[in-house]
Amino acid sequence: MHNMASTEIPKVAVLDDYLNTSKPHFAHIPETKCSITTFTDSLPPYNHPNTSPAEKEALVNRLKPFTVLCTMRERTPFPKALFEQLPNLKLLIATGTEFNTFDMSVAKEHGIIVAAASHKGRSCLPKETTSKRKAASAPHTVQHTWALILALAGNVSHDDHVMKQGGWQTGMATGLAGKTLGILGLGRLGGATAKVGFQSWGMKIICWSSTLNQEKADQMVAELGLPVRDEDGDNTFQYVSKDELFKNADVVSVHYQLSDRSRGIVGKKELEQMKKSAYLVNTSRGALVDEDALIEALEKAAIKGAAVDVYGIEPVPKDSPFRSSKWGTNGHAHLLTTPHMGYVEEEIMNKWYAEQAEILERWLDSKEVMSRLF
Repeated sequence: MHNMASTEIPKVAVLDDYLNTSKPHFAHIPETKCSITTFTDSLPPYNHPNTSPAEKEALVNRLKPFTVLCTMRERTPFPKALFEQLPNLKLLIATGTEFNTFDMSVAKEHGIIVAAASHKGRSCLPKETTSKRKAASAPHTVQHTWALILALAGNVSHDDHVMKQGGWQTGMATGLAGKTLGILGLGRLGGATAKVGFQSWGMKIICWSSTLNQEKADQMVAELGLPVRDEDGDNTFQYVSKDELFKNADVVSVHYQLSDRSRGIVGKKELEQMKKSAYLVNTSRGALVDEDALIEALEKAAIKGAAVDVYGIEPVPKDSPFRSSKWGTNGHAHLLTTPHMGYVEEEIMNKWYAEQAEILERWLDSKEVMSRLF
């Protein structure tokens, strides 16, 4: 459903494919139908305050020649100012279900089709069984969140490094049994994370968001198949104020939606409220946490440690303090970092790219675009 001259072959770019995962999914599309370029790196986001004019120009120059852009979630944001400099763009295929960094109204105004690959894979493949869908109901992000919590509590990363340098034990692990888990944002991911803590270690669950109340917390508990009250008669998920959450939690796990209102929702004040023995874990969005305030808190060991999977700028700049080896030494708190792996799971990624390839094929053949948002 595109208006291209018959002699003009559409140019397609697969953006931000760090591991070149897309290659086998697009390989069968004939070169006579389109030319495909894969970028295995990211350029700085156009709308980030630290992005220089030269970097913005480089991003525009990279994207401008292409008729079709295949994006990996929100690795490359598309604000109005960027859309308006891409006159050749006809089709934007994104993975996932959230596109807060895409200015959809501008895309629609410019006649750009936006389609979403939402983790279904190719439509010709057999449908997943009910049991497999249920098994996948706890998303990979939750698995990764718990990997980070357990690694922090067990001193895994630091001890691994020390042992490889010839050392041995450097400190004691933190037991999670009976500890308090604070969930900032009790949505699907926050609820699933809380369920694991409650069932596996008998953790006390406290939660807060700006739209949450005890009734909604109880509703989430019921949806997760848990008893609304625990053995002591307390609420299984206890709604508390934001101040109470940061003051009382032994582990704070961030699962909040990013918006203008929630940007920096974990700042200097919240970090100062936390126990000196507490951990902060963020697998949601980097901009939810004031990174400067977090670095300062870790340098002073105001909290015991943090695990971070998401950042204000991704990939993280080479000179970022997040990349320092000082953490866990000389009085600094522990810092465990991972390169936004909360959704980078083999099956998920391959399904996304398979679905993107099918959407592209249908568009090239002037068929109805699947999963079209408008």
